[in-house]
Amino acid sequence: MRGLDHMNKTSLITGITGQDGAYLAQLLLREGHRVVGMSSRRTSDGAWRLRELGIEDAVERVDGDLTDLSSLVRVVRSVRPDEVYNLGAQSFVGSSWNHPVLTGSVSGMGVVNLLESLRQECPEARFYQASSSEMFGLVQAARQSEDTPFHPRSPYGVAKLYGHWITVNYRESFGMHASSGILFNHESPLRSPDFVSRKVTLAAARIHRGQQKTLMLGNIDVRRDWGYAGDYVEAMWRMLQQDTPGDYVVASGRSASVREICRIAFAHLGLNYEDYVQIDPALFRPAEVDVLCGDPGKARRVLGWTPKVSLEALIPMMVDADLRRLTTDR
Repeated sequence: MRGLDHMNKTSLITGITGQDGAYLAQLLLREGHRVVGMSSRRTSDGAWRLRELGIEDAVERVDGDLTDLSSLVRVVRSVRPDEVYNLGAQSFVGSSWNHPVLTGSVSGMGVVNLLESLRQECPEARFYQASSSEMFGLVQAARQSEDTPFHPRSPYGVAKLYGHWITVNYRESFGMHASSGILFNHESPLRSPDFVSRKVTLAAARIHRGQQKTLMLGNIDVRRDWGYAGDYVEAMWRMLQQDTPGDYVVASGRSASVREICRIAFAHLGLNYEDYVQIDPALFRPAEVDVLCGDPGKARRVLGWTPKVSLEALIPMMVDADLRRLTTDR
């Protein structure tokens, strides 16, 4: 781990308007970094997350697109970052079947575009790639570690796998300090309602307030390893403080079903989820990943990282945030 030389560093975050980008920006500002966030013109406004954390005015913003190498070269040449966190992606697994080419362009080829711009303009910068547990897909082991074989089951997982391996390739080919975090599901009050965890907590809050009657979901018996995004961005930062780059599984080490999330969310409001949740077969995915459960042993040993917020604390936190937003019409 490097010492106090992290003060006055410049960090570039792609996808800063997303959940992880906002929490990471907050952490880096706390560490004394100059934080520059890149987003493309076609990205919907996500500055509400930065506003909610009270950091919108503390973050510099630049326009750039992961699918356009020339724009990335200009950004890197202008910003001269010490650290680069690539969080930009088409991040919704479900829509990747409908947009496979876009998903591959942004989440796959976008990674090599960014790495190539760094190799040309700023090869000494430390690079973080947001890899995903979806790369494991049809799992080959009960608990997935850095050594578990990959078998992605969605265009999203396939694109992420390309991004992961090209990061390894640039590390090995050009000696770049490039690391990947294989993050399992991580949620928060800043999660988009497109994701099932927030879809559940928002529906529970709306049903509690009489603004909604039922919640339609797909397969609620799939199991995932869930954690809190605010914890997981700390692991990203810790990876780039190591003298040696590497790849790390970031997870809680425990899996739970979507059904369990429904139970926790509704019970927090004194409700029984079974009275409100209905199953819609149309919401099932073409190829499902039934169970994911990570083994974060390496992150614990090497990074000194452990998650702090349990699922039982996370889901009520999200429900309470949704209740507040509904009350204030935010």
